[in-house]
Amino acid sequence: MTIVSTAAPIQPLLPAPTDISPTQSSSGISSDFETFLKMLTVQMENQDPLNPVDSADYAVQLATFSSVEQQVLTNDLLTTLAASMSGGGIGALGQWVGMDVRAGSAAQFNGTDVDLVLPEFQDADRRVLVIRTEAGELATRLDIPVDGADHKWDGKLADGTTAKEGIYQFSVETFKDGSLRSNDSASPYNRVREAIIENGETLLLLEGNILVTPSDVSALRSPE
Repeated sequence: MTIVSTAAPIQPLLPAPTDISPTQSSSGISSDFETFLKMLTVQMENQDPLNPVDSADYAVQLATFSSVEQQVLTNDLLTTLAASMSGGGIGALGQWVGMDVRAGSAAQFNGTDVDLVLPEFQDADRRVLVIRTEAGELATRLDIPVDGADHKWDGKLADGTTAKEGIYQFSVETFKDGSLRSNDSASPYNRVREAIIENGETLLLLEGNILVTPSDVSALRSPE
C-alpha cells in the first residue's frame, strides 16, 4: 500500500546565516550542528514521497555546514595561537628594558653623548654629519673623519653652542672632489624604557617616547 503525504513539499534549507565570531566556543558549534541535524531529519520525514529531495542536496547541505564548522574552529585556534605568541613575544622583549638598542635614525639628546653607528665607509675625501630636529629642521652640520664606523655626538653645534634637549635625526653626507656622493642615515643607540602592545602589535618604547618595532632593531647591548 502506498502512503501519500498531504504535507506540502519542503525544499532543502540551510540554517539562517549567523555572525560567528572567532571566540565562539566549541560547545556552541556542537549545539548548532545538532540543531541542523534535527532540521535535516524533519525535512526528510516531511518530504513528498512522490517528489523526494535528491540525496545530493543533503550531501551539499552537510558539507556546507561542516565547512563552516571547521572554519570557525580554525579561527579559534589561530586566535589562541596569536594570543600566545603575543604574550610570549612581549615577555621575551621585556628583558630588553633598560638595554640599549640600535634602531632607526632618531635619538634623544639629554645632555649626554649620543652613540652613532655611521654608514658603511665609501671612497670619500669628506664626510659631514647632518643633524636635524624632530620636526626636520636643520640643527647643525659637522665635519667628521672620512673613515670609521662609530661616532659620539656630544651635543655641540657648529657655532660652539650646545643643542637643547630633545629628539634629533642623524644622517651622513659623503663627498668626493667636492661632489655629493651619498646621503645615508646614521643609526643611534637608544635606551629601551618598556615593551608594549599597541593595536595588536608589539613595540619598544625608547627614551624620548620613540616607538620602534623589534624588527627595526639591528643591535642590542648592555648600557655602559
